[in-house]
Amino acid sequence: MEEVTVNLGTGRASVGAVLDFAWTAGDFTATEAMASTSLTRSTAIDAIDTLVSVDILRELPNARAAGSYRSGRPARRFAVSPDLGVVVGVDAGDMHLAVTIADPLEATLVHHRIDLDPTHSPDQRRAEVLARLQQALKEAGVTQDAILAICVGVAAPVNRDGISPPHPDGFWERTNPHLAEALGGWAPIVEIKNDALLAAVAEGSDPRGAAIGCRDYVALLAGERFGGGVVVDGHLLHGAHGGVGEGIVFDHIIGVGSAFGLSYALHDRVREAVDGGEIARDSVVGRLADADRADPRSILALAASGDADAELVTSRVGATLARIVGVLGSMYDPATVIVCGAVAESIEPVLTAARGILPTQLHLPAPELVASALGAEVVSLGAVATARRAARERTVPRLAERRLSRAM
Repeated sequence: MEEVTVNLGTGRASVGAVLDFAWTAGDFTATEAMASTSLTRSTAIDAIDTLVSVDILRELPNARAAGSYRSGRPARRFAVSPDLGVVVGVDAGDMHLAVTIADPLEATLVHHRIDLDPTHSPDQRRAEVLARLQQALKEAGVTQDAILAICVGVAAPVNRDGISPPHPDGFWERTNPHLAEALGGWAPIVEIKNDALLAAVAEGSDPRGAAIGCRDYVALLAGERFGGGVVVDGHLLHGAHGGVGEGIVFDHIIGVGSAFGLSYALHDRVREAVDGGEIARDSVVGRLADADRADPRSILALAASGDADAELVTSRVGATLARIVGVLGSMYDPATVIVCGAVAESIEPVLTAARGILPTQLHLPAPELVASALGAEVVSLGAVATARRAARERTVPRLAERRLSRAM
């Protein structure tokens, strides 16, 4: 999307500085804004008054009116206006769809998550995304023109225009069915991003994230398919086609052999051990081999409780994960690799096995290997965080410019 240069007049720098401060300040006074922005008092007050005049900031009741002030002249207090609009975060995975409507500050208004049919055509998936968006907006009590920014995470590489390259089996075209075009008129800013990249955003920005304060890390989505969101020197890596961290490389790694994630790897190792006579078919773990797809949480829970068969399986999956992390460590030299997604909630037995093998998989110091605390919603959290950043840095300043121009 084309960048727009925002011009808030001769006081643009000071207005922008105050607005940047206001996003994270909560309630604040002119003195606090002045201290944070290094503006003079008169400049800070002028900037605040400008933002109040165009309804970007609101003036709050003073301390005396609020009943908490005792003597002297009460300071004026301000906050970002609560009715600027909403942001939308979407996690459009291969087999699920999550839609979040949130305010541009911190509150979640609506969040829905449903399963998707992976056999749906691109047209069916696109229609489902649009329908669920409409439904969520209606439930939040807002209209489409209130949207400040939309960010959608998809299970595909995505270039800077929101377009995914062709896939030999059509997978990327199905998981990103021209969503940038379909959503282009929905909001001032629409961003389509790779889901693992958004997981990396969440891990580095959410208070519970495993990468807070870390400048070099990989967020490894590992449940359904492997894909990495890579941060080096504090910068998200993207690539010409959005393919940094794409999991197809693991098809070619001996001992991994597939981009399918840990959920599949656990079931495959159960089947191999049963077929090889290492696990009895009528045992608790062995009976899982005949399922179309075993629940990975049941295998992991058994391993955590000390079941020897489950420990055998998790040790072998741990060896696979160690090879994957070894490749990531050699390519990107991260300090930390974070295993993300729903599987992360119970993945510790696999991580324990992987940590013992990992130092042998690369010459560099092995990265710390940890489980995400953000669960199945990690991509949704990253999408909302990205939409909020776009709203704060781009949409709201443009909105202020338009309102100020009309007022002049």
